[in-house]
Amino acid sequence: MNKTIRRTSVFVLLLVFALLVRATWVQFYEGQALADDKDNRRNAIETYADPLGNIIVAGNAITGSARTGSSSDLAYKRTYTDGKLYAAVTGYASQSYAPTQLEGIYADLLDGTDSSLKTAMDTVTGERAAPGNVVTTIDPDVQKAAYNALGDKKGAAVAIDPTTGKILAVVSTPSYDPSTLTDADTAGAAWKQLNADSDKPLTNRALRQPLPPGSTFKLVVAAAALEDGLYSSVDEKTTSPSPYTLPGTVTPLKNESSSAPCTNASIRVALQYSCNTVFAKMAVDLGQDKVKAMAEKFGFNDDKLDIPVRAYPSVYPSNMNKSSTALTGIGQYDVTATPLQMAMVSAAIANDGKLVSPHMVSETTDSGGDVVHNYDDSTTTKQIVSSNTTQQLQSAMQTVITDGTGTNAEIAGVTVGGKTGTAQHGENNDQSPYAWFTAYGKSDSTSKEVAVAVLVEQSDAARSEISGNGLAAPVAKAMMKAALQ
Repeated sequence: MNKTIRRTSVFVLLLVFALLVRATWVQFYEGQALADDKDNRRNAIETYADPLGNIIVAGNAITGSARTGSSSDLAYKRTYTDGKLYAAVTGYASQSYAPTQLEGIYADLLDGTDSSLKTAMDTVTGERAAPGNVVTTIDPDVQKAAYNALGDKKGAAVAIDPTTGKILAVVSTPSYDPSTLTDADTAGAAWKQLNADSDKPLTNRALRQPLPPGSTFKLVVAAAALEDGLYSSVDEKTTSPSPYTLPGTVTPLKNESSSAPCTNASIRVALQYSCNTVFAKMAVDLGQDKVKAMAEKFGFNDDKLDIPVRAYPSVYPSNMNKSSTALTGIGQYDVTATPLQMAMVSAAIANDGKLVSPHMVSETTDSGGDVVHNYDDSTTTKQIVSSNTTQQLQSAMQTVITDGTGTNAEIAGVTVGGKTGTAQHGENNDQSPYAWFTAYGKSDSTSKEVAVAVLVEQSDAARSEISGNGLAAPVAKAMMKAALQ
């Protein structure tokens, strides 16, 4: 063999060897990544080759699957019953876009690829298991009451059973119909329209849009003051001038009503009339660290709050001066909260100071109905504040309903305690304020309890008519009546 042929042969062999190495690398190292790639059409074909499992509310499936047209290589598409009503719970499963909410979290269970669903035979054959189902804690009556009461308002509402942590309702308005996003042939146009909508219907306001909670945060400050011993009871007089000059400034903080008896008012009276001056000074007297510690006990600053949907953290800030700390005492400055968070505050107060971890999935099951995972049995309970503090706060919150700013939430045959809130919005409060209401209700004839929080971000009400009692309390009342009936 001459020298040229020998060199050519070696070069060709090196090329063959390189191809073999590359093929081996792709098959054994990159194969799984390629298989899992979101742009791999085969994954969508496999996912929608058969009907998906379902999301269940009160024993009934609120999802389904339907045959697609013969022209599609995807055999089935997702369908929804009362899609707008439950969108904040289900999210969507789309042939074109990544799934969200429960559809996204339990995608593997719902399409049968979850390893916990596999039988011994499935493991041997490599076949995909029959899909499982997700059983929620949602009460359809409470969900409908919240959705209907919010109506065309932009807002959100959450209801929780304080004793079990079960979430009974999660509503965000304006809502959207997940069915418009399921079919690959029509989803694109719907997606563009929903994302172009200035009202942001795809945003889950109940869980994922923290906003200033306004005076509802005064419950947290009151809890901190009682636990710290700054005041011994809700009826002890405070040291609170009205107006109150913010520390280090010449800016006077006033109360909404100049005639309210806020000067040196007790916590009960200050909650009853929602006295800004009392709670601003109380926050300063406690100091930001103590207020923050109490807020975090209730769930603020938790960036891993999974219900199982990951909720955005509600925030109590740090490193403030005293004037900013004063503003946090009335739920302003950089304090933010979701309706879920404020419902958790009322739930803990209603439940003798114990906060049970909130969750909106009761269990997951396989196709035969056998339980794969029980979430009701895996809750955690934390003692947030003492029994004495909660009894006093309950009493003061009840005064808010019977004789204070929350009279629109009063229900015959139900002991209701609540707190209104109106949070400033925009530069120099130049935009419509947010209306808040959080409360608990206990049936006088049964053992049923519920805690709720409502946010009305925007409505067609005149600015002078925007208040927690006027806009949010009626929604809360409807939810509590539905839960306790």
